[in-house]
Amino acid sequence: MKNDYLDINNKIGILISNLGTPNSTSIKDLKKYINEFLMDKRVINLPRILWIPILKLIILNLRPRKSAKLYRVIWTNEGSPLLSFSKKIVEKLSTILDKRITLALGMRYGSPSISEAMNIFRQEKISKILVLPLYPQTGSPTTSSTFDAVANYLKDIPWMPELRFVSGYHDQDDYINALVKSINACFKNNGKPDKLIFSFHGMPYRYLEKGDPYYCFCQKTARLTSEKLNLNENSYDVAFQSRFGPDKWLEPYIDKLLIDEATSGTKYIQVISPGFAVDCLETLEEINIQYRKLFITNGGEKFEYIPCLNDGDNQIKLLYSIINNSIKGW
Repeated sequence: MKNDYLDINNKIGILISNLGTPNSTSIKDLKKYINEFLMDKRVINLPRILWIPILKLIILNLRPRKSAKLYRVIWTNEGSPLLSFSKKIVEKLSTILDKRITLALGMRYGSPSISEAMNIFRQEKISKILVLPLYPQTGSPTTSSTFDAVANYLKDIPWMPELRFVSGYHDQDDYINALVKSINACFKNNGKPDKLIFSFHGMPYRYLEKGDPYYCFCQKTARLTSEKLNLNENSYDVAFQSRFGPDKWLEPYIDKLLIDEATSGTKYIQVISPGFAVDCLETLEEINIQYRKLFITNGGEKFEYIPCLNDGDNQIKLLYSIINNSIKGW
């Protein structure tokens, strides 16, 4: 019997994954996206008997309309910035990686999905796959959830490729150096701020209590970056954003920190979000619009947001290095 999966060409599949985005700014598409996102047990680890009624009866009747308005503010002619930047990353990597490599983009929620990306590899008879989630600081709701999606795709089919998985890169030199370059460029163009804030996406505090290392990885990223920038401990802070619900989340909360800084006399703030590989709703709207307004209205005078690495040269160099190091021996 012929073995179609005999890897005579030594082909490799690279799955580039990110969180995802709604297909449009319509309330219908937002409702579909939010439902998929918040039904993930890695994202909301409450008992289903408690959580599902809250989600279906309350959140999905309120949040999609509000979120649709926010997405419309950042939506571009190319659609979602997160999806647009992610596609450009794949396109640029495709031009410089070995020709035996096939890249596919798969979002954890929304489209194109991880299943769609895995289908590409399966159709091309690729038996070696590297999964690269674009989450520098690995955590259960992000990186672990990506692993779940890949495993869930494979569990009911007879194809079992050889898998390698990149579980974060929060302290890799190329990543830290890329952040340093971005921050130094902002310092050069806009002046050095009174305070630099490293803002990471928050998560409920109970995740940390149960052993999720995400908080520690965030702290290490900020420490390594600040050391290379020669910043003293009073010139930067680490904060967490995007919390919702009544539970305690990782602290300090960036909104409270910005108010404290503004009311205590800090005039100039710069904010960078190292946990986001590409700009998205949480950076372009939440930070650059909401938090800018919050800081200024409470007495601050100047606020600069430092963009994500996006599809810039530093990002491409970083991911190129991660991929080549991860596929050694293949």
